[in-house]
Amino acid sequence: MPTSHETILYIDLKALEKNYKYLKNKLKSETKIIAVVKAFAYGHGDITIAKKLEELGVDAFWVADFEEGMNLRKAGISRKIIVANPGIKGYKEIVKYNLEPVIYNYRSLEIFGKNNIPISVHIKFNTGMNRYGFNLEEVEVLTKKLKEFPHLKIESICSHLAAATDKSKDDFTQKQFEKFDTICKLFTETLNIKSERHILNTAGVLRFTSQQNNMVRLGIGLYGIGEDDNLQVVAKLVSTISQIRNLKQGEKVGYDASFITEKEMRIAVIPLGYADGINRKLGNEKGKVLINNVFANIIGEISMDSLMVDISSINAKEGDLVTVFGTGYKVSDIAKNLNTIAYEILATLNRRIKRVYLN
Repeated sequence: MPTSHETILYIDLKALEKNYKYLKNKLKSETKIIAVVKAFAYGHGDITIAKKLEELGVDAFWVADFEEGMNLRKAGISRKIIVANPGIKGYKEIVKYNLEPVIYNYRSLEIFGKNNIPISVHIKFNTGMNRYGFNLEEVEVLTKKLKEFPHLKIESICSHLAAATDKSKDDFTQKQFEKFDTICKLFTETLNIKSERHILNTAGVLRFTSQQNNMVRLGIGLYGIGEDDNLQVVAKLVSTISQIRNLKQGEKVGYDASFITEKEMRIAVIPLGYADGINRKLGNEKGKVLINNVFANIIGEISMDSLMVDISSINAKEGDLVTVFGTGYKVSDIAKNLNTIAYEILATLNRRIKRVYLN
């Protein structure tokens, strides 16, 4: 696809569709799907991703804060939008844009309860993650408090799995399931209500399908990241060679002169740096890119807007395509190299990188 940008994040919407349908097929026909599009849809671009998923029939969207929800509404998204951390200052916007806050403590309950405007809410419980949510021991007090606010329509009860990807912690995950079941039973019986329930994330859907409630939250799996080989990579980050330079033995490369050539070397400069989200720890031969199907090591420190690679053994010229990650070199491979997770790499890609949507 022709473009004037040198660095582009290509996003394959057909791969997104295939991932969605693959994960959906693992669920019961009546199980509803919440698509997680927080953090700019993990760097993929929330509006275009949400529009595609809405077209595919997703039931709701999960965002981090009210501003993310507002942006989706302004872009024309009509499905439910659940705000995981509504905060204390976004009440008016949440009501105005018909967003649905997650209530996870008494402070947030008071904010949405003290106003008599009818609003749909989601109640979050802590089952072991020890992050957001009410504890099991608080159910009695919580339900009593909720009875004071009949204008709050409880749409769902939710919790979050802490270690669904780690087989060595399956006993802990099972305890989370058991605690969630206990909470749901006690909560709904005390309030005499029926509501949706969701605790499964992508890893939960792939590994604990039998534990599905009537809703699930699909996040990173939609974008092709996970242990299942049937998931297709959605994003491909490419750039170009801006300049090629021939160096003699003993010359220095980059800031702090941290890399010194041990022999004659041919290097390429690529217009992509840490301001774009490329981790500086990939510098000095820790990371690599693909040029003409051959790996080229990153040398020297990564700059704000550029990085350098060794192309001494690669037949390359200025203007040639550079693959930072994609099908040939997965973002999960880079994550392992950095001892982090793919989420971090994708979510920190700067929005100044041009997003181009395929299919």
